[in-house]
Amino acid sequence: MSHTDPFQLEVLRHALTAIAEEMSFVVMRSARSPLLREAGDLSSALTDATGALVAQGRDIPVHLGVMSFTVGAFLGRVPAERLRPGDVWFTNLPELGGNHLPDVKAIHPIFAEGRLLGFAVSLAHWADIGGAWPGSYVAAATESFQEGLRLPPLRLFTADGPDAEKIAVIMHNVRGPAEREGDMLAQVAATAAAEQRLLALCATHGTGTVEAAMAALHDRSEAAMRAAIASLPQGEFTGEDFLDDDGPGGAPAAVRVRIAVGGDHATFDFSASDDALAGPLNTTPYVTAAAVYYAMKAIAGPEIQPNGGCYRPLTVITRPGSLLDPPATRPLVGGNHETSQRLVDAIFRAFAAAIPERLSAGGSTTAGLLIFGGAGRDGAWKTLYEPHGGGEGARHDRAGVASARVHLTNTNNTPTEIIEAEFPIRVIRHSLRRGSGGTGLHRGGEGAEREYEVLAPELSLTTMFERRVIPPWGLAGGGPGAPYRCDLHHPDGTTEELRGKANLMVRQGDRVVLATSGGGGYGEPD
Repeated sequence: MSHTDPFQLEVLRHALTAIAEEMSFVVMRSARSPLLREAGDLSSALTDATGALVAQGRDIPVHLGVMSFTVGAFLGRVPAERLRPGDVWFTNLPELGGNHLPDVKAIHPIFAEGRLLGFAVSLAHWADIGGAWPGSYVAAATESFQEGLRLPPLRLFTADGPDAEKIAVIMHNVRGPAEREGDMLAQVAATAAAEQRLLALCATHGTGTVEAAMAALHDRSEAAMRAAIASLPQGEFTGEDFLDDDGPGGAPAAVRVRIAVGGDHATFDFSASDDALAGPLNTTPYVTAAAVYYAMKAIAGPEIQPNGGCYRPLTVITRPGSLLDPPATRPLVGGNHETSQRLVDAIFRAFAAAIPERLSAGGSTTAGLLIFGGAGRDGAWKTLYEPHGGGEGARHDRAGVASARVHLTNTNNTPTEIIEAEFPIRVIRHSLRRGSGGTGLHRGGEGAEREYEVLAPELSLTTMFERRVIPPWGLAGGGPGAPYRCDLHHPDGTTEELRGKANLMVRQGDRVVLATSGGGGYGEPD
């Protein structure tokens, strides 16, 4: 088809992408938790019948890279012969093409003319999935069971409706069940919308034509990625970056990569990375691959249509037993958005001497996460899951952007008005952190500061952020950005600095001030 009718192929490419983007809009407009409807911590994708990614929304890169594997791994557990029209299956297993337990995937098989055409996949971060602490982030976790419910593939919806008994088991083991159920139903609505749009596309162009377009788009993206790789310097490149620690009292942990670029293929070998960690900063090989896919698109081919074909020329190697390929029982809730960012930084540092003009200096590559939990004004359990942006690293031709989401994260701030309306919290201040960007010919972007006052008698607080110990790095002689800092001010006038990974209780009148890191500078200062 790609040789006979390129115009129709382009029409279908945009139509498939629009379906994935509409899925995300459906979740944001119908979900109950602010984390989804305001912050947009979600992603959407379409795959073909084998599970290969066909189209994705403009969502969160680490989610989208992981969803390249989710359906394929799902089909390894649930054969296609078991699937029926109207099914929606749910899973969050990290080892099943996943990342961490709070990211729950809804998988909806789509049938046309009696055969399986593809899948709609809606990933949503549930603000709580159970576990030892509200929000399901346990800084001192030593096993995955402490982080919440582990859901193998469960068929929660069929053409006859919801399976109330299975859903009840889940909702009795998470905090804020009414909110969680609302978010789950939003995911189901999103996949139903995708099915409706995809079948309408088949009715207009023909099912065979749509299937042929999916295959042609894979081939076209593969060719484009091969050309992009061939444009890079050839040879071997090594880079490393470090986690601040893996939990309370932990030591820095290394992520190391050896990149081999030869012709139109590239191999990323992370075998030299440190062993699996005791704390929750491990991650999965799927997240590792997602970081590679993101980095290669950012460096070599930002205009390439992201799909399964795009990733064929890339080989990703992890070592079983390492922090990037840990035993299934190891905790990994923070690895999704912290260790994944260290992977990207290691790749950027590997290429820094060869193609500095394509790179940015180190940025605020962390979710900058604070989680408040407790009873709301109506007595129902509330969880405020709030990521924070920081400074982008500068580039060879410009300064870094202030208070941005850098690399693999792509969420919004929860508006102050929403926080104060729905949670017993007052936002005292939200401003730029002046002077936090690294020095250089071009300065790094400035971080941000946000100050929260606790109004309830007591709330839980979880911190999960990096770049507190090891700041964002400068490039080509630029200086580092200011590191993260989080201070807890008590009504009696005392102050304590909080660790980057901590669980604690805060009380009425306490003020939490988070200062996010600035970006690294680029070039020697004039």
